[in-house]
Amino acid sequence: MGAFVFHRRWLPLIGPLLLFGLWQLMISAHWVKAVLLPPPMETLAHMAGVFVSGHIFGDLWATIVRTVSSFGIAVAIGVPLGVMLGSSEGAYRAVEFLIDFFRSTPSSALIPLFLLIFGITDINKIAIASFGAALIVLFNSAYGVMNAKKTRVMAAQIMGVSKWHVFKDVLLMESLAQTFVGLRSAVSMALVIVIVAEMFIGSESGLGHRIIDAQQVFNVKEMYTSILVTGALGYLLNLLFLLAEKKLIHWSGKA
Repeated sequence: MGAFVFHRRWLPLIGPLLLFGLWQLMISAHWVKAVLLPPPMETLAHMAGVFVSGHIFGDLWATIVRTVSSFGIAVAIGVPLGVMLGSSEGAYRAVEFLIDFFRSTPSSALIPLFLLIFGITDINKIAIASFGAALIVLFNSAYGVMNAKKTRVMAAQIMGVSKWHVFKDVLLMESLAQTFVGLRSAVSMALVIVIVAEMFIGSESGLGHRIIDAQQVFNVKEMYTSILVTGALGYLLNLLFLLAEKKLIHWSGKA
């Protein structure tokens, strides 16, 4: 058992090793020209260099701030609104079309609209990312409340528990698992939208700005370095929510 647990700790490394192995294979087999896709070790060496020099920290921090700000706004709007709509299925059905319509519309397609409203500012980037993430949070929070285990709700009602306590102690607790799924998806969506906004909405900082700048001057090592850092950031944010979910919703899946 000890050996099995030891090996399981190394399982997360398999994905990166497969990625870099395939990357190296594409170059060795001449499927892609090295000028377009530099060897992984050279790219990792370049990544280490930008971290040692500190050149990337300003852009990394700018992206983190925008992503966290967008996510915070999305949670502040999406969770309460989702819970309110989920507690009344009729109310949710009345606005379901609007939620699904905008949730299915790529946020990048709305960039011109947000440009008209907010101009070329940081507020624009945060607003459009908040909008896309809030819809995901709202959707999952509402369905979490609507799909709460009916048997537990009925049992609480039969025992004479007040509607407020049924809502607070049963519906909300049962909905947390689905809500956390929405939160994990929303933080990833916020990061994606922020990166796209940094690339195409006149940004002077951020990982998206680094990616598009490197692409324009054909600095492929810098471009792939920024892409890898962005992916690692998304993975770490998702990992944080997985750990929080296991800690806070330890009863999920139990009868």
